[in-house]
Amino acid sequence: MSDARAAARALDALRRGWPVRIVGEGGALAVLAVETADDQRLAEFDPERRAGLLLSSERAAILKLANQRDAATPGIPVLIDRVPWLDLPAALALADPAHDLANPLKGPYRTRPVECGEAASAALLLARTAGLLPAMFALPDGQGEARVAAGDIATLARQDGLTIAARARLPVAGAEDAEIVAFRARADAAEHVALVIGSPNGSPPLVRLHSECLTGDVLGSLKCDCGPQLHAAVHAIADAGWGILLYLRQEGRGIGLVNKLRAYALQDQGYDTVESNLRLGFAIDARDFSVAAAMLCLLNQDRVRLLTNNPAKVAGLEAAGVAVTERVPHALPPNPHNAHYLAVKRDRTGHLL
Repeated sequence: MSDARAAARALDALRRGWPVRIVGEGGALAVLAVETADDQRLAEFDPERRAGLLLSSERAAILKLANQRDAATPGIPVLIDRVPWLDLPAALALADPAHDLANPLKGPYRTRPVECGEAASAALLLARTAGLLPAMFALPDGQGEARVAAGDIATLARQDGLTIAARARLPVAGAEDAEIVAFRARADAAEHVALVIGSPNGSPPLVRLHSECLTGDVLGSLKCDCGPQLHAAVHAIADAGWGILLYLRQEGRGIGLVNKLRAYALQDQGYDTVESNLRLGFAIDARDFSVAAAMLCLLNQDRVRLLTNNPAKVAGLEAAGVAVTERVPHALPPNPHNAHYLAVKRDRTGHLL
């Protein structure tokens, strides 16, 4: 039986800069996230300076380490041997591609075999789930503030135990007849929101899945189309008579706010959104739309008309048991700042017009 509580404790510990011990087939591995550590915690974790640096294979390839045998297999975590100059600032430079141009690498670095493969892969998954760079110091015989089985870390991505936490009337611009419903996920304590506009009339609701975007929704960023899409969706649902806007806490296609800003820095260097996510060690799109399906089910809706240009949202809902009776296009005109971003969505991630 999986232990969701242990996984949640490990997630919290990693975010706070505490070491975590992960037990998997082939052995245990204690890890300390590079991004949240400090010099004192690193010294306490690894007083003998033996901990290697665990990185994703994507990052290792960018660092030109994939020509070494122990780093040559795509998808397999890479462990860099500890050398005298591999301190915390050097580790951060190795971990964060947004600063590659400002941090000439010292090197050379040598990779060595990852003996605890399952635990190492789970460690990188834990970091990504925590919204941290997938980079950490690793000790096979180290100890941690939290202990978790490698297989339990995947429970953090599942939305078992999603519940309605609160609901209230909320008139909004464009839809005065609206109710807001807050949901809480047991696994990671994330809070998602639904805006129910109008009243059920027997027909499938018009539904919009909107992933949180602080820069676009709140600050009015012109680099994306999120803000205009959000407001246009509210008006479209109100015009349809009734429907639901799901506001999902999946900033930056699921990589988190800080990593999204790192991706922005990479885009300023000439990389597109797909390349930026990959260079950071994340998936092109790390979102899981099963949480949206769970929210709809709690609202007693298993058939919807989906307002989207993204086929992945249709597939995600249907795979989770929500039937999409119609895909309703949702496109807005580009501006000079987001035209390339929209073209990448169309050409590289399959968005429709």
